[in-house]
Amino acid sequence: MGKIKVTQVRSQIKRPESQKRTLEALGLKGIGQVVEHDATPNILGMVKKVEHLVSVVEA
Repeated sequence: MGKIKVTQVRSQIKRPESQKRTLEALGLKGIGQVVEHDATPNILGMVKKVEHLVSVVEA
């Protein structure tokens, strides 16, 4: 499994509660914050759900 770096690039304000919780589950709390995760199907699914709020780079 590879690693990915997920960066929050847009605000979670005025977003549905499920998207806010997904960002929280990814460990993102604010714009510009970067977290690193394994590229598992669970993580990739969460990233797909909020792909308009984050950017992803392979680590």
